[in-house]
Amino acid sequence: MSYLNIENLHASYGHNLVLQGIDISVEKGEIVSLIGPSGSGKSTLLRALVGLTKPHLGAVRLEGRRIDYSNKRSLREAREHFAIVFQQYNLFQNMTALKNVTIAPVKVKKRKAEEVEKEALTLLEKVGLRDKIHSYPDELSGGQQQRVAIARALAFRPNILLLDEITSALDPELVKEVLDTIRMLAREGMTMLIVSHEMAFVREVSSKTVFMDEGKVVEIGPPDQVLNHPRTPRAKEFMAKILRH
Repeated sequence: MSYLNIENLHASYGHNLVLQGIDISVEKGEIVSLIGPSGSGKSTLLRALVGLTKPHLGAVRLEGRRIDYSNKRSLREAREHFAIVFQQYNLFQNMTALKNVTIAPVKVKKRKAEEVEKEALTLLEKVGLRDKIHSYPDELSGGQQQRVAIARALAFRPNILLLDEITSALDPELVKEVLDTIRMLAREGMTMLIVSHEMAFVREVSSKTVFMDEGKVVEIGPPDQVLNHPRTPRAKEFMAKILRH
C-alpha cells in the first residue's frame, strides 16, 4: 500500500457532487500535481483531505490507517500529518512574520515558545526571509507573504504539504520566488500535493500529474505523458488549449 491512498472518494456541496470517485495513490516523497479547468474539484480534494470538506463516500488511508472524518480524534490525528497553504495567504495582519509562524505551534500544539521560535527562524531563513522576521504583512510583497504562509505550514512539521494555487494571486514577477521555495522542498524530499496552473513548473517538479475534470480523475501519469501525450479526448482538448502558446 502507498503512503497515502485516496479510494473512491466522493464529496458534495449541498446537492452539488464535486468529487466523484477519486482514486489516487501517493508514495512518500512524491510530488503529485493536480491540474484541470476551474471547478474540476482540485481544491476541493485538498480540502477534503484535511476535513474542511467532509467526504461522504470512499476512504483516505495514511500509512494504511483509514481516516474517519466523522470522528474528531481520528481527524485531529490526521491533521498532524497534513498542512495546507491556500491561494490567499491568510496571515494575521497585526503580527510580524515571526509571530505568524510561531503562534499556532505554541497556542494549538502547546509547544515551548523558545523552541518554536528557534525553529521558526530556521524556517524563515529557509524560505529566504531571515531579514523580514520583524516585518508585518503589509510591509511584505505578495510573494514574501506567501513564503511566510509556507513557513507557517512547515512549522506544523507535516508529513504531507498541500499547496492550493499558491501562485495564482501573485504578480508574474513574484511567482518565481515562491516556486523556488517549492523546488527546495522537493529536493529535501517533502511529499506534496500541488494544485497549479503553472504547467512548466508542473512538468519540472512533478513525480505524477493528475488531470481532473467535473470532479473526476480523467487521466493520471508522469507529467510528460499527461501534458505532452494525453490519452483521453478531454485531456487532449484541455492541453491543446493551454499549451498552444
